[in-house]
Amino acid sequence: MLSVLDIFRVGIGPSSSHTVGPIRIAGRFMSGLETGGHLGAVQRIEVELQGSLALTGEGHATPKAVILGLLGLEPETLDPEAADRAVAEVRASKHLPLKDGRSLAFDPQSDIRFAYEILPDLHPNGMRLRAFSEGGEVIADETWYSTGGGFIASRRQLEKPVTGDIVPAGRAVPHPFTSAAELLATCEAQGISIDAVILANEDAMRPRAETEASLDRIAGVMMACIDRGLARTGTLPGDLKVRRRAPEIWQRLQTAPPSNEREQLFDWLNVYAMAVNEENAAGGQVVTAPTNGAAGIIPAVIRHYCADTADAPARIRRFLLTAGGIGLLYKQRASISGAEMGCQGEVGVACSMAAGGLAAIWGGTPQQVANAAEIGMEHNLGLTCDPVGGLVQIPCIERNAIGAVKAANAARLALHSLEQTKVSLDQVIETMRQTGLDMSTKYKETSQGGLAVNVIEC
Repeated sequence: MLSVLDIFRVGIGPSSSHTVGPIRIAGRFMSGLETGGHLGAVQRIEVELQGSLALTGEGHATPKAVILGLLGLEPETLDPEAADRAVAEVRASKHLPLKDGRSLAFDPQSDIRFAYEILPDLHPNGMRLRAFSEGGEVIADETWYSTGGGFIASRRQLEKPVTGDIVPAGRAVPHPFTSAAELLATCEAQGISIDAVILANEDAMRPRAETEASLDRIAGVMMACIDRGLARTGTLPGDLKVRRRAPEIWQRLQTAPPSNEREQLFDWLNVYAMAVNEENAAGGQVVTAPTNGAAGIIPAVIRHYCADTADAPARIRRFLLTAGGIGLLYKQRASISGAEMGCQGEVGVACSMAAGGLAAIWGGTPQQVANAAEIGMEHNLGLTCDPVGGLVQIPCIERNAIGAVKAANAARLALHSLEQTKVSLDQVIETMRQTGLDMSTKYKETSQGGLAVNVIEC
């Protein structure tokens, strides 16, 4: 099984597939050169961005991500401001410092190429990296794919046969599951909750104290991201000149009379989600939940319903374990990549995960949790990914706010149900997958359709 810590990863904005993934790919490429003893012979490096990485790479800061990876930085640990300075130095000097002490001639304008004409066959987010010797001989030539949520895979890995349309997994756990039906059957047979099943599986991967510490760190990064987003004003990067709105909404909520509390429910969820995604759009530190483009939904729901309670740490861990377990189903049975599934695979999945997590902390049974997750996705089916200007801003920021509200409503509806909904969670995941496969490529993170072509970039 995959781990929930694979689903929730600390990184930087604006995109898990276009920023976090390429950082990891470039870093893996350089690490391979070093461990293979070939780095000393390298005189030139060329990176080719293919498919969606080319079509929306500029707006998603993919060239910056490539440079960060080539520098050996990691998305989980890098400081965003220091990273910006390092990238600026490479662009100004047109040289790339290497770990062996040399400085390699590297011009991002020419050595990072946008291959708009190449549509990869295995995954829409393709990235080819080549290293050359002084005489021009090819030392390394690798093709990788950024498969969503910060996950990456080499061409060799994706060409392996996949049995039963399920992503193969290598970790032995006490309660393996490849479907929601199997997960619910385990809950019933063991008499335990979904989060207990997930935690038992995590125990097989590392000591429980490490898992709990990691979940606490994830929650801490989420809450810190909200705090930064509520405080920072100004205009987001890019030609759209989108103004940060979360701080203004936050200030109005602080001074509103208590009598308006019920009417303000949506405002609280909206402002928290927008705070995160405005930070993401600015390249700040966020948690993939399950992606950067959908990073605001789960933190918003946690902040409003879990953070200010006496047992907050325990409630948040239960929320994340439950939501993460649901996220594993989507990752293993379909995809969480906007370039494959459209935004239903990002905001839709995040809404489904948040709905399930919220139903769990509200005391829902495992079946009610699954119902909540099903409702959360059912009403996001067909959601396209059509970022204006290739930026993760319009409609992405508001879309997270709407997704957080949908998640809360899905959880409430599920708690009123006593049996499985007519549509099961497995059925809605399969429907999402089929819908994503049928969806036109222009609506899948290419900025070639929808709002991206009907809104003037000015």
